[in-house]
Amino acid sequence: MRVGDLLGLAGGALRAHPLRSFLSLSGIAVGIATVVLLTSLGEGLHRFILQEFSQFGTHIVQVVPGHRTTHGGSVGILGTVRPLTLEDARLLARLPEVTAVVPLVQGNAEVEWSGLSRRTTVLGVGPQFDRAFGFRPRAGRFLPPDDPRAPRPFVVLGRKVAEALFPAGGALGARVRVGGERYRVIGLMEAKGNVLGMDLDDAVYIPVARALALFDREGLMEIDVVYRPGADERRLTQAIRRTLERRHEAEDFTVVTQKDKLAVLDRILGVITFAVAALGGISLLVGAVGILTIMTIAVHERVHEIGLLRALGALRRQILALFLLEAAVVSTLGGVLGLAAGIGGGLLLHWSLPALPVHVAWPYVGVALAASVLIGLVSGVWPALKAARLDPVEALREE
Repeated sequence: MRVGDLLGLAGGALRAHPLRSFLSLSGIAVGIATVVLLTSLGEGLHRFILQEFSQFGTHIVQVVPGHRTTHGGSVGILGTVRPLTLEDARLLARLPEVTAVVPLVQGNAEVEWSGLSRRTTVLGVGPQFDRAFGFRPRAGRFLPPDDPRAPRPFVVLGRKVAEALFPAGGALGARVRVGGERYRVIGLMEAKGNVLGMDLDDAVYIPVARALALFDREGLMEIDVVYRPGADERRLTQAIRRTLERRHEAEDFTVVTQKDKLAVLDRILGVITFAVAALGGISLLVGAVGILTIMTIAVHERVHEIGLLRALGALRRQILALFLLEAAVVSTLGGVLGLAAGIGGGLLLHWSLPALPVHVAWPYVGVALAASVLIGLVSGVWPALKAARLDPVEALREE
């Protein structure tokens, strides 16, 4: 029996029972479509979060108070943790390869002007904040490099705050109140949007020393150190630790690089993508059971045909190949149909919800398509073996 004959017989058998064939391949199609759609959502989320997290650059080292162990605890619970200070930030700015140092304090307060008010995020930052993170004022300027201990009462408004308090414009030079204290508006920030759930347009920026007094804090929430591209990150982090240990007389702080954060995020999101792919794989198993059941029924219904083929000289391996080919054709067609449905569904979802990150994870698509063919072959093995082992004489007698 030639390959063309096998293909003809397999195709004829599938066409003879179109509903049964469709039900067989639909199980695989649903599984493949589920895998493609879920992994597309997972990969889209993966890329979105990494892009959001790294948009400020990867050449950043963050220093936060408290020494965090691998279990997430803090030595400060049992001992004394010195707060991070403006003097710490000043010393870190002297290190080689450092291009900017940004002390940071964050809180929430009322911003008022001429009877209008808005409760918003208040960021106490250093004068290098805009240059370090790529923030640009669309009007005016950012905070000037004043005396860090006694800076002038200047404020820079985010876009939403400026539009809420000054709907007719004219914010520059105005005197507003932030947390009850008077500040002069010297700049308006360009739109930045949301970053990891924080609306940067609904924020105001004041000198960090004034934020410490406003929120009655002893120390900074963090110090961000920006270094030049090409610098030795490991050597810099060691220099930061040595500098702060000399001042604090203990390692009561944590140094985290942007690359470390991105690596952790990448691992977590990779696990999430794999998990949703595994969920879709359950549907593939259901499809495999469907193929096994229907192919077993097909063998039972075609016993007479098998006996005739054997009587005409067909070998057992050819009968085996015939039923395996039918199973492979069903699963492949189901895989292609599911692939089209999954990709189409992802594109439709992204079109209807543009904010939803969707990106086809092609490696998972390839694995899912290969798995569909493999599932068809594996599911068809037992029915095919059963068909190949039939005695031709007994098969011809079967009605």
